[in-house]
Amino acid sequence: AASIGVGVVIGWFSRPSQKEEVPTEDSSIQQKLMDIMNKENIKSNLKHLTSKPHIAGRENDEIELVNYIENEWKTNGLDNVVSYPYDVLLSYPKQGDSNYVAIVAPDGSESNISQRKEAVIDPVQDDPDVVDPFNAYSAAGQPEADLVYVNYGTIDDFIYLNRTLSISTQNRICIARYGRIFRGDKAKHAQQYGCIGLILYSDPANYCVPGKGVYPDSWYLPPTGAQRGNLKLERGDPRTINYPSIATAWLQDVNKTSLPKIPVTPIGYIDAVKYLDKMSGPEVPDGWAGGLNITYRIGPGFVGSYANSKMKMSVKTANEVKTIKNVMGFIRGSEEPDRYVIFGNHRDAWIFGATDPSSGTSILMEMVRGYSEMVKQGWRPRRTLVFCSWGAEEYGLIGSTEWVEEFQKQLLFRAVAYINVDVAVSASYVFKSRGVYSLRKLLFDVTKSVPNPDQDEVAAGRATVYDTWLARDPSDSTDPIYGSVPYFGTLGSGSDYTMFLQSVGVPALDMSYTYDYTLGVSSYPLYHTVYETFDMVTKFVDTDFSYHLAMARIWAEAGRRLADSIILPIDCRSYAVYLDENYESVMAEFGDRMRNHDIDTGIISSSLFLYKLFYSFHHFQQLSLQKLLNFGVILRGYNDQLMQLERAFLDQNPLPGRPVYRHYITAPSQHNNYGNAGFPGLVDSMFDIDADPDQDGRWDEVKRQYSILIFHILSAASTLRNPVPM
Repeated sequence: AASIGVGVVIGWFSRPSQKEEVPTEDSSIQQKLMDIMNKENIKSNLKHLTSKPHIAGRENDEIELVNYIENEWKTNGLDNVVSYPYDVLLSYPKQGDSNYVAIVAPDGSESNISQRKEAVIDPVQDDPDVVDPFNAYSAAGQPEADLVYVNYGTIDDFIYLNRTLSISTQNRICIARYGRIFRGDKAKHAQQYGCIGLILYSDPANYCVPGKGVYPDSWYLPPTGAQRGNLKLERGDPRTINYPSIATAWLQDVNKTSLPKIPVTPIGYIDAVKYLDKMSGPEVPDGWAGGLNITYRIGPGFVGSYANSKMKMSVKTANEVKTIKNVMGFIRGSEEPDRYVIFGNHRDAWIFGATDPSSGTSILMEMVRGYSEMVKQGWRPRRTLVFCSWGAEEYGLIGSTEWVEEFQKQLLFRAVAYINVDVAVSASYVFKSRGVYSLRKLLFDVTKSVPNPDQDEVAAGRATVYDTWLARDPSDSTDPIYGSVPYFGTLGSGSDYTMFLQSVGVPALDMSYTYDYTLGVSSYPLYHTVYETFDMVTKFVDTDFSYHLAMARIWAEAGRRLADSIILPIDCRSYAVYLDENYESVMAEFGDRMRNHDIDTGIISSSLFLYKLFYSFHHFQQLSLQKLLNFGVILRGYNDQLMQLERAFLDQNPLPGRPVYRHYITAPSQHNNYGNAGFPGLVDSMFDIDADPDQDGRWDEVKRQYSILIFHILSAASTLRNPVPM
């Protein structure tokens, strides 16, 4: 009887399978989804979100807005809404006794004291919950020393001062202008070169345009504006690097973390000019002068009646453990519920955050409503949609990092892609995007289908978002696959996409509507100031919210295609373009020196050829796959190959000196967390190599990094091998 039973089971499972119904995608959903979203809803959302300051860790953000988002999403009918709390280390100024800087005379008297608050220009800004200007995670202290101007505070600026000009920054207070690089890297460089304090200010050359006026008459930074921002270089809670801050977590001693050890504070240019105008020393070199009506000098110290005076900083910023929350909403997939397409935007703001991040949050809320309406009408995505309202992003991507760390095992095998929108609309000039090259074509195709919100551009014959993107921001070179294309940037570490890509290898996109970069400003000018309000947006950014609506349509449709497409729109051919671009760049800068040290650069060229050989076969396979769509296992395997391409570039070990980054093809720049470095392990090992006294040791490290890079390119090639004979 047992033998008969076994035979029946074997016979049942070995019988010829019935032909499955060929899966199809409903082509009508795109237009319905676009039509269902409403710009007046987005405007209403933004007004509510910006009605109060909502810094991370405090009631306005972690209770009021969390409850608001949870209730809205539940009312919309999402399949599930969950909040994930984490107890993390945050940082705040001492309200009522806030940070300042001043000139201190030999007798201890202080003069030229900086403002402790930004001037109230609009009554809405006079709110007791507005935090005074500060840099999160600064050390506390009251150093006094000679002042030295260090330009942008880049690593090259410090090298030039200390080596070329022989002007030491050791035991001095440095003043740097915002721009070019992440402020945390400025603090790292200052500390590395012996500064005992760092003052950051917004120079009008970087945040104003001559003749255009300033807020409240225009979009540009007034003299009293001071940019808040965090200084932390490692992502997430600094006490639990690479692991989530859950109840069972082991916590690193704060004194042993990489947080700054020197005081740092921001000031407005209304104050900066008082110190820079009194400085001694040589005039600054070409390119170092800003837009103040003074002669910029390096220092050290002051001249005239202030010659014996010092610069003083009084910084009382302190760290506190606070509970932050991520709000997550889900629409379960109909066919592949264990495959996740993830949308993310952070919720917290330094103050009102009408641009950063609430322009994105207001769109996320409307997009969730739109998707929910489609479900009520009978549609359901093939794959699961996950909507994320991140907490404490402004403190170094804490909410998203802790969540990725907690669920890294699931994400490694189940996440299809992550689409980030932070600052959704900072201006109305052009759409911009950056991300992994495998998602580049997806975004090109989506923006070709979204109507152009710029009516002047429509009148000029550019009917879609893509048309203006291509016209106003074309790529510097002709793409070998697609010809003339818009500029598509790469990802550093400026927002919540970071750990998805760098920790678990999930393909990521980040996008926004932004300003004309030829203006020369370093960011939108009112960035992280008290003046970033709802009224500022309606007056100067997007008066009728047409650009917010366009962003909602792009974001929603990009996610829908990733969720609904039978074959995932992940383009492995474009990744070959990115690899080639990095190869050419690295060889142009380092190739001769590598060959002079017996490194065969032909090996990486051969590896890239092998990758391209497999992607060509993979592309051919995709073209012929339609005949196999009725075989679900083969289709699933093919899509899994596409998903695993990005994971193949992750190393089991982090990049040297950067414990949270494991991607060996693309990573934040070693000296600018906002920027991107291709082939980061190799490039980092070559930085300033000639100044290293241990030449043999450094070149041995270069060879090690070169070997690891080649390994990962070959690993990626192997993911494209066909597992099933065609």
